[in-house]
Amino acid sequence: MSTDESIQPGEPADADARTVADILAPLLPPQVLQGSVLFLAAHPGDEVLDASWLLRRSPGCHVVHVTDGAPRDAALRPPNAPPTREAYARIREEESFTALALARVPPDNLLSLGAVELEAARSLVTLTECLVAVLKALRPAVLVVPPYAGGHPDHDSTAFIAHAAVELLDRAGRTSPVLLEMASHFIPAPDGRRIATVAFTKAERAAKQRMLACYSSQARKLESFSVAQESYRAAPRYDFTRPPHAETRSYAPLGGRMTEARWRDLARRALEELKLPEAPWH
Repeated sequence: MSTDESIQPGEPADADARTVADILAPLLPPQVLQGSVLFLAAHPGDEVLDASWLLRRSPGCHVVHVTDGAPRDAALRPPNAPPTREAYARIREEESFTALALARVPPDNLLSLGAVELEAARSLVTLTECLVAVLKALRPAVLVVPPYAGGHPDHDSTAFIAHAAVELLDRAGRTSPVLLEMASHFIPAPDGRRIATVAFTKAERAAKQRMLACYSSQARKLESFSVAQESYRAAPRYDFTRPPHAETRSYAPLGGRMTEARWRDLARRALEELKLPEAPWH
């Protein structure tokens, strides 16, 4: 993670001069700000939607996608998607290479855990173990993740495996990263912890729009997302066996078969299999 100003050559003069330290110092220990960053996203492009500002200021960072962004049901893919799930997954990967190149993230720094979109909850234990291996190999100081917020089973699964992997490292006496959450908008955490919001300048909005434009297969879906700001906070404790908050949205509009109750049951079973039933977020 760089605390220096990071402006791409040729950007407009109003490019955002705020540093990572300016924004994140109230949230993270000082020594963490000098370390490397790993972004853990549920789907290709989520890291750009929710953390483009930090991506562009994190030289040497890695990005890990939990799913390949290609649902098994063809009806849930865009109308212009290729006929096979695998071909669509390759398109999502190529789009990510192009978008992340604009943040100076090389192709070798993009990894995937390979889950099928909308099915990550079925492999929570395996995905957690894979993430533990990645964290041991890369040793990031900061792990940037989505919040456990309801509304999408893959986002909730990504939050689960991040928290579980960090807890497993802690219990093994290994150095673990600090969990930092990314979002365009947060529902307040139960403990009321601080949120750092970056309101974008015109140049920052343009930079994010350039990155999002790389995801042509998602163009219609991305039209509804704001590029005005991004928010970050240190991850709170969660009880993954209970709804995250009173305003939890339903998974139903996504078209998959996963329900909120089923997801929490799978989370409970995964905690037991990982021997984390008494994990501190309970």
